[in-house]
Amino acid sequence: MYVQGFVIPVPEGKKDDYGEVARKFWPIAKDYGALSQVECWEADVNDGTLTDFRRAVKAEAGERIVFAWMTWPDRETAEASHDKIMADPRMSEQFGNPDGSDMPFDGKRMIIGGFETLFVGEV
Repeated sequence: MYVQGFVIPVPEGKKDDYGEVARKFWPIAKDYGALSQVECWEADVNDGTLTDFRRAVKAEAGERIVFAWMTWPDRETAEASHDKIMADPRMSEQFGNPDGSDMPFDGKRMIIGGFETLFVGEV
C-alpha cells in the first residue's frame, strides 16, 4: 500500500465547503485506483516549541488544519493517476479554475507527500 498525505490550512468558516470538495473528489480518485480517502478537521492541534502543523503550512488566524490521506495499491498507481485525474472533465466541472482559485483553501500552503507503508495496525 502507498499513502499520499496532505496537511492544509482552511478558513474556519469554510469547513463545509472543504468537506464538499473532499466528497466530490473521492469518486474521481476512486475511478483511477485510490483505495481510500480520509479527511480530518482539526480538533486538538497544539502549538509546538520548535515547529507544528500551523507553522508548517503558515496557518493564519481563523484557519484550521486539515490532515488527510489517500491510500493506493502502490506508488505506480498513484503516480499514473495524477495526470488522468487532472484531465478528467469532472475536475473542471466541479472544482472551477485549474489554478485552484475557486477552492476553499490556499493550495500553495498545502504540504503533500507520498509514503511507503511501514506498518498498518487494524482492528
